[in-house]
Amino acid sequence: MEKELMNKPPEEISVFAAEELESLCGTVYPAVGRTRVEMERRYYERLAEEALGPKWQGGAPSDASKPMLDAVQGELDRLHRASKSLAQSYQAVVELEDETHARLRDLRKSRNRKWYAPNPPANAAIDLAEKRLNHFARGMNIYKILLVCIVGSFAGVIIEMMWAFARYGIIESRRGLVYGPFNLLYGAGAAFLTIALYKYRNRGRLWSFCGGFIVGSALEYVCSWGQEVLLGSRSWDYSNMPLNINGRICFTYSVFWGILGIIWIKDLYPRMSKWILKIPNKAGRPLTWALTVFMIFNVIVSCVAVGRWAQRLEGREAPNSFWEFVDERFPNQRMERIFANMSFGDSKD
Repeated sequence: MEKELMNKPPEEISVFAAEELESLCGTVYPAVGRTRVEMERRYYERLAEEALGPKWQGGAPSDASKPMLDAVQGELDRLHRASKSLAQSYQAVVELEDETHARLRDLRKSRNRKWYAPNPPANAAIDLAEKRLNHFARGMNIYKILLVCIVGSFAGVIIEMMWAFARYGIIESRRGLVYGPFNLLYGAGAAFLTIALYKYRNRGRLWSFCGGFIVGSALEYVCSWGQEVLLGSRSWDYSNMPLNINGRICFTYSVFWGILGIIWIKDLYPRMSKWILKIPNKAGRPLTWALTVFMIFNVIVSCVAVGRWAQRLEGREAPNSFWEFVDERFPNQRMERIFANMSFGDSKD
């Protein structure tokens, strides 16, 4: 049968599979109706008669009624197994419908080119291109995650600076590291969203929203808590927002994370993956590791600089020549330009 299907045109295979499934499912409801009628005929009146009969001695049915009760229990067990099987089948069919619909919608969207904003490629097209090229960043491997994190760290800063300029008319640093326009929160968010939503890249938008809502909120909370514990500072505070948790996350921004989950996995991720596909295999691996080493170095230097900044605000002098060098390279004025929104508790400066 499988060989016969492989020799058929794709459209015939699809119709055959759909027709078979539709036909099988179409027999279930009438079968349930027939089973109901048969259950009523065989057992319901006899169960009612047993309920009207004499009380059971010692809580046990009589020898005459026990076979009927055992038969009803057997039917109940079969109905339970059938219900469980139907629930699993229903879930599988809904998932199949959702994925097929999402793939078709993504295909139409990717082909509907706009001169002012070309639509992103379909995720399925990215998957196929990665497979055919045997690309070094194929699927969800370490190279893909690292590149997504690095590019996301850069793109997030640029987008937020543009947003701040459009909203407030000012150009303000949104950086999170001392070297370059990078903010690891955006990169980590992009990486974690990709990891969490990759499985659902060819599914409906509801999955992307729920994944973005949960993952983004958890990441934002952990990053806020970690920054406060390690560095004694906070870069955002939602204490005045409704439905917030310790001022670290709030419902409004969690909804934004959910919307971002849809935009990310359905629009930004395939665009980014399309550009990653242009990196040759030979150069891709060393380039990825070189950028990763730079980012690690950037993070270490940033933590040292911010930690020393906090000490200076407390009035603590540099204990040795190394910290004097840090003070010279990263004075308060420079740190205030880089980390424009950072605060240190009750520090006054």
